[in-house]
Amino acid sequence: MKYVYNFEKLQVWVESKEVTKSIYKITQEFPKNEKFGITSQLRRVSISICSNIAEGVSRYTNKDKARFITITFSSAVEVVNQLIISCELQFITQKQYESLRFQLESITNKLNALRNYLIKPQTNK
Repeated sequence: MKYVYNFEKLQVWVESKEVTKSIYKITQEFPKNEKFGITSQLRRVSISICSNIAEGVSRYTNKDKARFITITFSSAVEVVNQLIISCELQFITQKQYESLRFQLESITNKLNALRNYLIKPQTNK
């Protein structure tokens, strides 16, 4: 039987993994001279989103988990920034940009909700 880690159960992790795969696919078409530039940067920061979710939810305290989710949110916004530049440089189409931006908005909304849940004082029931 396959063990499922907690992060694998989170919809925000599933969505961020899909965005990462999309980023890897679209950056294959970027100019070769961007291999160590925006291609590398986009790939690195997009994979850090799902990686930081995985690492963050494995932390012991909610405060530590929330810190990782905050870092993850910042990475998602960094991806948006790089996609804007990629679109303006015509490395990606407007349609690709809008699709990825829509997905990243969903991810950042879920990250905000998760962070707010983690920092909310827990009451004993």
